[in-house]
Amino acid sequence: MIGRGGFGSVYKGMLETTPGQLKNVAVKMLDTSGHQGDKEFLVEVLMLSLLRHEHLVTLFGYCAEGDQRLLVYEYMPFGSVEDHIHGYGSEEEVLDLSTRMQIALGSAKGLAYLHNVAQPPVIYRDLKTANILLDHGYKAKLSDFGLAKFGPSGDMSHVSTRVMGTHGYCAPEYASTGKLTTKSDIYSFGVVMLELITGRKPIGDACMGAKRLLVNWALPLFRDQEIRKIADPMLSIQGHHYMEEAVERALVLAYMCLREDANARPTVKEVVEALDNIVRFIERKKKKKERNIGYGRRVELEKKGAVAVSSPKETTRMLSVNEIEVEVEVEEEEEDLERERAVADAKNWAETMRALRRQSNEPPKQTTP
Repeated sequence: MIGRGGFGSVYKGMLETTPGQLKNVAVKMLDTSGHQGDKEFLVEVLMLSLLRHEHLVTLFGYCAEGDQRLLVYEYMPFGSVEDHIHGYGSEEEVLDLSTRMQIALGSAKGLAYLHNVAQPPVIYRDLKTANILLDHGYKAKLSDFGLAKFGPSGDMSHVSTRVMGTHGYCAPEYASTGKLTTKSDIYSFGVVMLELITGRKPIGDACMGAKRLLVNWALPLFRDQEIRKIADPMLSIQGHHYMEEAVERALVLAYMCLREDANARPTVKEVVEALDNIVRFIERKKKKKERNIGYGRRVELEKKGAVAVSSPKETTRMLSVNEIEVEVEVEEEEEDLERERAVADAKNWAETMRALRRQSNEPPKQTTP
C-alpha cells in the first residue's frame, strides 16, 4: 500500500502492457461505504477518459464488478506534493524554491487545460497538495477528479452545487453560497502557493497559534512585508537577495489568487504567465550566481598557483571571443526582458498594496464547507 485517504487505499501494482512488458501502476481501491461513492467513481472515470494533458495523471482502466470499484492510473514515483512539503514520507527530499515554483507552474498548466482547453470547461473543485502528484524530475500532475464539475455554459456565470472539497482550500463565496466558478479553483491554487512558500499546512498548523487557517496567518505578515517570517525556513532564503525577491513575487501572486472578490482574482492564464516569469527569474539568477562563483574560484586558484594562468591562446580555445559576445548579448536581452517583467510586476504590486491598504486588518474569512 502506498497511500490511504477518505476514498480508500492506493496500491502499487504491475500491468502487462505488451507480452512480457510490465509497467508500474497505481491502483486505487475505493471504499464505497465512504464519502466517495459510485457517483464520484463514475465522474472520475468520465473526466479522465475525456481529458488528456501532460500535467494530468493518466487513467489506464477501471473495474466495476459487484461492490468492487478500482481505478488504475500511471504510477507517480515521487509521491504527492503534500508528502514532500509536510514530511509525511520518511525519506522525502527537501524541495528548493526553484523546484517548488516549477511544481506550481506545472499544476497551473494542468488547471489551464481544464479551464481553457477542455470542452466543456472543467472546474477541478479539489485542488490541494495531496492531489498534486510528482513524476520523475518532480513534474507535477493533477489527480483525483471525483469532485470535478463541468463549468457553466451559455449565459450562465456559475454552477450551483452542493459544497464539496477540503476545508482550508475552499473559496469563501463557494463555501457560503454553493456557487462554483473557475475562480473557485484559483482561490484553492492560492492556498497551494502559500503551502509551497511557507511549508505550513492549510489548517491547524501548531506554529500558527490561534489563527488556525494558513490564509489568516500569512496575509497579515504579507501586509507587513515580513517575508522571512512567512517563508519556509528550509528554503534558507536569508542572505540570498534574489530568493527573497522571488518569494515576494510568489506571495504577491498568492495574495491575488486569494482575493475575497472572486472577480478580482487572476485567470489561470495570468497565473501561468506570472509563474513562468518567476521561474525564469530564479533560473537566470541561479545561472548568473553559479557563473560568478565559478569565475571567482578559478581566479582564487590561479592566485594560489593551483592552476596555470591561461595564455591568450588557451583562453581563446576554452571560450572564443564570438562565444563571449553571444553570451553577453543573450544576457543583455534577458535583462531587457527582465526589466519589462519587473515593470509589469511593479504595477501588480502597486495594485495589490493599494488593495491591502483598503482592506481592514482582518484577512478574508473562510466558511467551513
